[in-house]
Order: sequence, then C-alpha cells, then structure tokens
Amino acid sequence: MLNYCIILNTICSQWVLKLPLRPLSWGVKIKRKLKSVAPFLGRFRPLVGQCCHQCTPESLGLKLLRNTPPLGFQNLTCVNETHTGYRGWLVRRVCCLLFVWGCEVHPSPAGDRRHRVYGSERVRQALMTACSPDETKAMEQVMPEVRSHLGRLLTITQTIISPWLLRLVSWMLLKFFSLIFCSVQVNLNQMAALHRATQLKYPLVYVCVRQSGIDHALICLTLFCHNLRVPYTIYPAHVRQTCLRSILQRLGVVLLPEGSGSERDAEMDSLYSPVMTSFIGELLREGAAVSVGICASGGHSGQWLARVHQAISDGLVPDVSVVPVAISYDCLPRYFTRPQAGLMSALRFAISLLKGDHRGSVRIHFAQAFSLKVGLTHSTIHTRITIIVSYKCRPLTQLFSAVNKSSTATIALTLHLMYSSTTSMAVMSTSLVSCLLLHKHRKGVRVSVLCRDICWLLEEVLFRNTDVGYGGSLVGLVHHALSLLHPYLLLAAAPPTGEPIIAPRPDPDSLLILSQHCDLLTHVFIHEAVGACAVSAMLSGVVGCGDLEFDVVLGQEELTEKSLQLTHLLSPGFIPPCQTAHGFALDVVDSMVRCGVLVMEEVQKDTPVCDFMKRQGVLSWAASDDPDQSSDSDCEEPDAHSYKLSQPSQCPQLLFFLCSLLSVRLRALCWALESLHYLPSPITERDCLSQLHAHLKNRAQLDKAHYENSSIDLVRMVLRTFIDLGVLIEDGQREDVYLDVSPLFSQCAHKEKLLQFFKQFMYN
Repeated sequence: MLNYCIILNTICSQWVLKLPLRPLSWGVKIKRKLKSVAPFLGRFRPLVGQCCHQCTPESLGLKLLRNTPPLGFQNLTCVNETHTGYRGWLVRRVCCLLFVWGCEVHPSPAGDRRHRVYGSERVRQALMTACSPDETKAMEQVMPEVRSHLGRLLTITQTIISPWLLRLVSWMLLKFFSLIFCSVQVNLNQMAALHRATQLKYPLVYVCVRQSGIDHALICLTLFCHNLRVPYTIYPAHVRQTCLRSILQRLGVVLLPEGSGSERDAEMDSLYSPVMTSFIGELLREGAAVSVGICASGGHSGQWLARVHQAISDGLVPDVSVVPVAISYDCLPRYFTRPQAGLMSALRFAISLLKGDHRGSVRIHFAQAFSLKVGLTHSTIHTRITIIVSYKCRPLTQLFSAVNKSSTATIALTLHLMYSSTTSMAVMSTSLVSCLLLHKHRKGVRVSVLCRDICWLLEEVLFRNTDVGYGGSLVGLVHHALSLLHPYLLLAAAPPTGEPIIAPRPDPDSLLILSQHCDLLTHVFIHEAVGACAVSAMLSGVVGCGDLEFDVVLGQEELTEKSLQLTHLLSPGFIPPCQTAHGFALDVVDSMVRCGVLVMEEVQKDTPVCDFMKRQGVLSWAASDDPDQSSDSDCEEPDAHSYKLSQPSQCPQLLFFLCSLLSVRLRALCWALESLHYLPSPITERDCLSQLHAHLKNRAQLDKAHYENSSIDLVRMVLRTFIDLGVLIEDGQREDVYLDVSPLFSQCAHKEKLLQFFKQFMYN
C-alpha cells in the first residue's frame, strides 16, 4: 500500500486516471471489495438539539423536543400532488405553485411603527445628544443634517413581509434549490417541536452560525413550507441597487443603511444603534419572529441579541424563545461563499448548474427553543463571564459597547448560541471522506480501506450524540462523496487488481476546501483531540526529543494540567461558556478513557510517573479558573489516578489521527509566530491580518505541503490568540486600532519558549 502511495505522489502525472464517476462503474468496483461491510447506514438517529441542562433547566423540562418515535425527514424541494388538496394530470405539473399558494402566511403590517420608533425615549435622547451644539455651532445648522440622516435610518423600520411577494419568491426558491441541491432535508420531529414552541405565545428568535448568503433563505423557506411565521432577517450587507433593496425590504430583510460600508461602520453611528434597538423592540412587541446570523470568526452580529435582551429589559415583551439553527452542506457552491461575486462568477455558476455540478445535499436542524430570560438570569451562565469578557471576546465587546454597557451576559449568550448551533450540525459524507484523507490517509488509500474507515468513523460520530446528514447503502455514500470531491482528489487504479486509490490533490485550493469540510469533525472530537495532543506532549517530554515512548504511566494531575494549557488556545465555540476550562480538561481525561485510548493503571506509591510538567514550569495555568480560590479550603486532596495507553502497539494510529485534527491550528500558530519579525511596528489590525495571511501562504509554498494552514479563518484565529496571550498589544488611542509586538516577545528567548510551547502539542 505504501509503495502505491509513493508512486501516486511522484509519478501521478504520467498514469493517474481521472476516472469518470459513473454510478455503475464505481458501484461495481466498490461492491467487489466490500462484500463483508455493513450494507446500510443510518439505522440510528441520535436526539440532537436539546438545550443546555445547566443554563436553561426550565426550558428543558418543557420537553418540546421529545424522544418519541421519529417522524422522519422531509425533502423541501420534493413537492408533488400529495402536498396539495387536488389530484389530476394538470395538478402534477403545477403542484409546486399550488403548494406555495396554500401555505399560511402570517400578516406583518408596518402600521405606525416608524412613528413609534421615532417617539421612543431612546431615539429622542440620542437625537438630543447628536443635535447638542459643540462650542459655538448653532442648533439650526446641525438639525437639518441630523434630521435627514435620521430619516434614512427610519426607512429601515418600514421593512415588512408582503404575502404575495413572499409566496412568489418561495416558489422561485424551491425551483432554484432543486437545481443546486439534490435534497434539502429537515427533521420533522424538530418542526413539531417548533409548533409546540409557538404555543408558548413568545416571539421566536432564530440564531445560526453564518456560512453563506443562502443560510437565511433556507431558514425562511423551511418555516414558510411548514406554516410557521417567517422571521424578519437581519442581513448585514450593503445593497446599492434601489430596486433590489425595495424587494428585499418587502420580504422582511433588514439591510444596512445607505452609505454604510460595513456593519462595524454602521454600529459606530450614534443614531443607528438606538434606532435599531427600538426597531427590534417594536418587532418583538408585534409578535414577529427574528432571524440572526452570527459570524463564527468573531461573533459579529451578536449585538442584535443584545437588542433582543434590551426589549425584555424595557418590558416590551415578557420573554423570547431562542432557537439555535444548524445548517450542514455537503458541498456548498463556491459562488455563495464569496463576499462579492462578479458577473463572470455568476456565468460560471450558471454553466455549472447546466452541467449538473455541485449537486450536494443540505441538512437543517432546529434545536429546542429555550427561554432567553431564564438563560440570561440563571446563575450558571455567569460562572465564566469575567473570563469571557477578558478572553477571546474583543470583537464582541467592541460591538456591544455601542449597544449596552452592561452586556457581559449577552456576550456569554452569544458564545453559547455559537456552541449550540455548531454542536447541532449534522456531519455530512464529504466531511467524513475529507477528514480521513487529510488526517489519516494523506498519502493515499484504497477504496476498500476508505470504506471500512468510514464505517468506523460513523460509529464514533454517532457515539458522541452527533447526527449524520445522510443514509442509505455504503456504496451510494462513497460514490456521492467522491462525486462531489472529485475536483480536489487524485484518482488512480492500483495494479494488478485495478482497485481505485484516492489521495488529496497537493495544491492549495484543494487542501483548503478539504480542510473546511473537516472543521465540524474537529468540534465533534474536540475532547479526544485535546487529550491526544496532551498525551503526545507528555510522551515526547519523557525522553526529551521528538520520538515517543508509549510504555509510560501518565499522572492524572499532569494530564489534566497539560489539557488545560491547550484548552486556552482553542477558539470560541469549542467550549460552552457555562463550563469552566478546568471542567473541560477533566472531561478530556474522561473521554480519553471512554474512547479506549487510555486505561486506568494501578500504580504503587513509590512508582515514578510522568511528572515532567513540574520540571518545565513555563506558560502554565492554574488548575482552577477562579483566581481568588484559596488552597486552604481544600480539605483533602483526592487520590490521583494514573493511566497508560490501552494498546501501545495499535493505539498510536488512533492517537496520531486525533492529534492531527488540531495540528492545523497549532502549525498555523507556529508559522505566524516565526513570521512576527517581518511585521512593521505599529500596524493596523487589518494590515496585520493581510500580512500574516501572506506570510502563511509563503510559508506553505516553501514547505510544499500543509497548504490548509494558510486559510484566512486560521489567520483570524491566530491574530485573536496572539492578542489574548499578550504577544500583540493593542493601541486604541488613535482613530484605528493599532497592534504592536510586545517587548517581552520581541526577545528571541521568550519567543522561542512560546514556539516550543506550541510545538509540544504537535506529534510530528
């Protein structure tokens, strides 16, 4: 196998066969190799989407999402005559139109909403502050300009949902999504839970992690097809075309005001935030639903949740039901992932539709609705507020400062919703194949071995109470995933049997795409990945070199502390805010035992264990997250356990696979730290991001591998981590935020110590 992989990577340009992915040929080839593999996937569906039992125990007790016999899944784009009340030859040809016109639309007139927003106390106070003369400037010269600007902002409050236009656009979306996706699946049990949530008489707020420009369209279409109230959509994009703005505003889309280039620019306006806060309060008082998309890289758009919270504080509504929404794509067309797609991109996308490309599937999960009021006031959600505000939340804090000064609880809620939405996502077939190819079989793998590993990885995913977004035969699953990923793969026939061998293409675009498909599985296996990196660091620390010694006893205290150190390098969304970092580290050790990597070892008191943590003594965090906790309160130390690898001869393969899941992030941190001396000082945050991105791409080109470490999302994570660790110091006294390298890490010795701290968690 290894020889075939080497030949594939060295002389693939001479004999690699780009096999046509016809169902018959691939199905026959795979069936010949997999007669003993389980023939059907998807027999078990875990119950996903339950709300947090610590933060919202009252909402969990309502049992809106019940563990009843499954109602199955529905493909939204598959509309036939059974969805209408009519039958016949003509009905079968216009059934989609009849179905759309038969769906219920909840009216949403604007009425005197503009006058109510204008007359609110918050807007009047902001208007008086903006119109107050500075120095000798007269009130009469300021008022016309401010009034004109306020009038442009108040046009946003006239956003409505037109019933006839909503039906027309929904019919067009059903046709459009049927062209670009083979299916759009929704869980009917979750839709039944949403209908139960509407009986609570509280307005619903849908929150998703933003992935593309069609996320909100899928949410609105799903709710429309199930006779639920279509929400007002917060879409922070600048639309210049007047006609398009008018159409979107009549569909309930809340756009940025004219003249605002970005959401951050709009939030810096002294009048924008009061007007939008009053606008959201009026929408909720009318009983309207709201849909918000949060950016995973920094939590942007979370300030809209602060405005929802403010409506409850002002007494406009007694409570709000928040619904995390998770959307999983098999293979999202790249046209929708680009912020600004031009005419040529649109033409190429249209041609790809005619050719039948990008026919992936979509799975939409609506988690259980929970009470926002209870979630904010419950004591457990405040356990990490002081840490959250000072750690990993600077973009959120800057945005929330324009909305509410006391917004720490809303920041915790935003991070919790990001975590809930991510953990509710279904793992798609392309994610499984990409993860195995990048992190286990990077040099190539036979199809038979790949299919066996898919079965193993599927069981591990379901074991962690995460749903998968597919079902059916193994042959169909593998063929579907390879059909979608074939532009990013090398396909070859291995002599003498002719069994297909698959390997990722060694070019930057292919590795970046495959790495994006692997992100969700990193969240699924985050406990095991952190534990594996901690074990790898401890094993390599025993002998003091890169080689690993597997027959070593590991102490529980040292393993927990090493996991805690790595936990502080994780991005927001991996750990729920209601859980402490030390509690997460303890769960890491338990998960390593539960998955079979570690076994508890009975060790005599005089037997030495791996205690190198005490020898290093650099860059260590306390075992407790509470800095005020005193050691005098500890009555007696619990008996520390010791662990060993369960099967030293077989375990390294699984251990290295788990370590590889986090190696992408760790390697990006190492490369960025090595290139800090190339940055000018001081430098704006935007320029620092672009230059670090360029350095990482150049480093990947020199390395001729690991191109996935140079993605822009990883660069944002690196920059945020460097600021949190104090490597980069912010200077906000100027108009823009400037960054400068800390004098401590300007010294080569301290920089080398931090670099070794990052590298210790990388098994290779």
